[in-house]
Amino acid sequence: MTARFLTTEAGAPVADNQNSATAGAGGPILLQDQHLLEKLARFNRERIPERVVHARGSGAYGYFEVTDDVTGFTRADFLGTVGKRTETFIRFSTVADSLGGPDAARDPRGFALKFYTEEGNYDLVGNNTPVFFIKDPIKFPDFIHSQKRDPFTGKQEPDNVWDFWAHSPEATHQVTWLMGDRGIPASYRHMNGYGSHTYQWTNAEGEAFFVKYHFKTNQGIRCLDADQGAELSGKDPNSHQTDLLQSIERGVYPSWTLYVQIMPAAEAANYRFNPFDLTKVWPHSDYPLQRVGRLVLDRNPDNVFAEVEQSAFSPNNFVPGIGPSPDKMLQGRLFAYADAHRYRLGVNHTQLPVNAPKATEAHNYGRDGLMATHRYDRHAKNYEPNSYGGPVQTDQPLSAPLAVSGHTGTHEAPAHTKDDDFFQAGELYRLMSQDEKTRLVDNIAGGLSQVSRDDVIEKNLAHFHAADPDYGARLEARVRELRED
Repeated sequence: MTARFLTTEAGAPVADNQNSATAGAGGPILLQDQHLLEKLARFNRERIPERVVHARGSGAYGYFEVTDDVTGFTRADFLGTVGKRTETFIRFSTVADSLGGPDAARDPRGFALKFYTEEGNYDLVGNNTPVFFIKDPIKFPDFIHSQKRDPFTGKQEPDNVWDFWAHSPEATHQVTWLMGDRGIPASYRHMNGYGSHTYQWTNAEGEAFFVKYHFKTNQGIRCLDADQGAELSGKDPNSHQTDLLQSIERGVYPSWTLYVQIMPAAEAANYRFNPFDLTKVWPHSDYPLQRVGRLVLDRNPDNVFAEVEQSAFSPNNFVPGIGPSPDKMLQGRLFAYADAHRYRLGVNHTQLPVNAPKATEAHNYGRDGLMATHRYDRHAKNYEPNSYGGPVQTDQPLSAPLAVSGHTGTHEAPAHTKDDDFFQAGELYRLMSQDEKTRLVDNIAGGLSQVSRDDVIEKNLAHFHAADPDYGARLEARVRELRED
């Protein structure tokens, strides 16, 4: 094979990559050593701001294959034909810790999926839990601040974590998920993924449906208890990254089966609780799971930084037949996710290969900004409308319109007949075995017992008492026991 010569970034050949240019054999380094300066300057700029949340992540490419006909519910082309395959990229992540945090922490896991469809990229941004801690995006920055490092101590503080939850009773359901057996997945392959939010599907006739996505792992659910998670975090902080990388490299391709719950749009207004509340699940007895297809991961990224760290997912990347719902958390994320990527990666981050459409091309009037890489015909205009044959609007909405009424202002979510912050947390608790309940109580008490203020402890205990009397009583007794030791 013919040797390739090392060059500068401008393409000029490099004569010596082992020694800097100096004034004489032992003299000081010369400012004219362009190769040295370029290497050091580039090295200083190799890192970009890490994500505020979901900083620690792993990714893989794969495909989604339709196995069941859902054309009665959506006109999305990539879901339109049984057997159709669409290329995908997925990013798994932990939520609260930094880029250097351990994979085996007790934390929700991000499950962000990009479909490279022929109608543009569709991003489905979810977690490995079907619910979340809060239901309004105005609380999100405060929630994350309470879970991350304290500005004075520089570490996560139980006082902050539990004080926020004490004032947020709607978090009780998700806390029960997080502190239960599924709070530490054994690997990314052995956990489910959920869209979590409620989305809208629209069929070819214009009928609207609200949907929830469930990706069920075909590897089976496997989890770690608190001791196993702590041990693995110490032995191999990259445990989940290692597992995902090695399984794909040896041809053991992880897969998930996608199911959806489908609610006719007309049923939402009179449902017994708010169906757009992110802290609640829809009971399967009301809206059974319907199979859609299969997700398979079969290729590792070639460059983790370029393809995982620079991957950008935004829930406002919809395709025809799929759109948003009135879910307030989703509405906030429609702005926040894309804006975070504009800050981290620049306004042209959608031109990076991992984020760019693959099955189609982007046609718009964006031209300038940092790192603009697209080349355009020199006569192409950068405004619309124009008389030069530039791209035009379709006049076909992606999804059905959402009905609105009332006065502007800050409003609490409208109350449905069975709206409640605690019932579903109690239902989840009552589904658990006695051993699962014991581990759940131990996990919660381990953190809650470290809180310094008695009133914060009492407020949290009241939430668990409201969820289930046995849940609250066992937890109260365990917290008292730990605080007396």
